[in-house]
Amino acid sequence: MRQSIGIDMDEVLADTLSAILVEFNQRTGSNVTPEDIAGKKIYDVMPEHAKVIREILLEDGFFGRLDVIQDAQEVVKKLNEHYDVYIVTAAMDVPTSFHDKYEWLRTYFPFLDPQHFVFCGRKNIAATDYLIDDNPKQLSIFKGKPLMFSAPHNHGNTDFERLNNWREVEAYFLK
Repeated sequence: MRQSIGIDMDEVLADTLSAILVEFNQRTGSNVTPEDIAGKKIYDVMPEHAKVIREILLEDGFFGRLDVIQDAQEVVKKLNEHYDVYIVTAAMDVPTSFHDKYEWLRTYFPFLDPQHFVFCGRKNIAATDYLIDDNPKQLSIFKGKPLMFSAPHNHGNTDFERLNNWREVEAYFLK
């Protein structure tokens, strides 16, 4: 029986933060960089701009315009040959994102079975053997083996085994 891997979308497959920062900096005249957010959540860095950030996330089409994280397509395709791969995304955080996220996944990961796309809130419902995620909160409630994917906001977190990029994911699972 094949083992299963749950993979988060935002900040693991899709470069959500860069897209938010581009939009945010254009709208506010700021020059916020990923380094400015290291170890913090974007809302904690700029609480006075929470409304602008929320507007960006709710904008129709935002999640459909995200870039793919380097090497994600190639490595996920290889993983899919040896594991049951599920995309587990906390779409309930931005309920308007469902359509964009679904279409983005179909565009950039057409080799994945759409029946393996899980749009949820809390990821403790994911019954996969592994979960690759950037969010410590989600990893802490996951029942299988949690693996933290490096992102600016989780810099410095040592609670979970860390994979810094997709080449490290490939080495971990396809040794």
